[in-house]
Amino acid sequence: MGKIKYNLLKKDGNARLGSLDTNYGTVDTPMFMPVGTRATVKGMTPEMVKECGSGIILANTYHLWLRPGEDIVAKCGGLHKFMNYDGPILTDCGGFQVFSLVKNKEKDITEEGAIFKSHIDGKKMVLTPEKSIEIQNKLDSDIAMSFDECPPYPVSYEYMKKSVERTLRWAERGKKVHNNPNQSLFGIVQGGEFEDLRELSCKETVKMDFDGYSIGGTSVGEDKPTMYKMIEYGVKYLPEDKVRYLMGVGDPIDILEGVERGIDIFDCVLPTRIARHGQAFTREGKKNFNNAQYKEDLRPVEEGCDCYCCKNYSRAYVRHLITVGEALGGTLLSIHNIRFLIKLTEEIREAIKEDRFLDYKREFISKYTKK
Repeated sequence: MGKIKYNLLKKDGNARLGSLDTNYGTVDTPMFMPVGTRATVKGMTPEMVKECGSGIILANTYHLWLRPGEDIVAKCGGLHKFMNYDGPILTDCGGFQVFSLVKNKEKDITEEGAIFKSHIDGKKMVLTPEKSIEIQNKLDSDIAMSFDECPPYPVSYEYMKKSVERTLRWAERGKKVHNNPNQSLFGIVQGGEFEDLRELSCKETVKMDFDGYSIGGTSVGEDKPTMYKMIEYGVKYLPEDKVRYLMGVGDPIDILEGVERGIDIFDCVLPTRIARHGQAFTREGKKNFNNAQYKEDLRPVEEGCDCYCCKNYSRAYVRHLITVGEALGGTLLSIHNIRFLIKLTEEIREAIKEDRFLDYKREFISKYTKK
């Protein structure tokens, strides 16, 4: 099939119900994508991830470039065969990781690309737009991302303007060398909290006619109202007939706020990261299973939840695993947390279908934030 196709099925305000036709069948949006950084969703098998209802999952270009290397993944038949995941896979461009390693952004981010030291052995590396796309072509993901600069927050207007203009030139360079016919390529919109720069970034990126668009540069240290404004500024100038992806966002309330503003897909390491520290998402907010109050609690992590963890294990058992440092504790809570976010997006889709999204959002947030 090759390129993905987005179908807008219904709107409720700015919230969008849609579907994506992919090489691995049709997936529904809004959706949450679990993150499989090093070709694995941490602590889970692909079967566990699929059982949670996953559609697209994400893998990380930077980490796979360093280890095992894109050529080894290609020799193994591409990412799907390498990690045994028979659903669509998106690879990020590596930019977010690389820019966190750049020591001097004025000197080490050049027109060519980014110069940095490997976090593994300190070796000097250069990642360019062409190199990022070449790696992703070889990884053979279903969706590749353009190479962009993700500036920190806050930066000056002058810096952001230069950064946006450079990201646009990088997007054009990456698009020229993209040559995997079975892979879609998404453009990334930047611009920080500056509305006119978001507008510039959107309009110029859209002119290049990518298969989908991502809003970048959010969730990098700004407060929530600023983040929501960044989303609004970005979405405003994006086409209705292409999918919209908000990168690195996985807090339940942020997902709801993103959907209200017209976002279709989300990803984040949050559900598995907090799971490894003994925390679980629930309808009543996060629960911490390091707490002694769960020592003899025979109820599931969340009553009414349909995940494997909640159907089979008690809070007491999960707490035991977490407190003694057994890896299974993190795995069970990861299953629960990923299912929780996927179930949230399933319910959001139903609410949009029935024209009651804002009511659903209000009810969910009221219960989630109730102390």
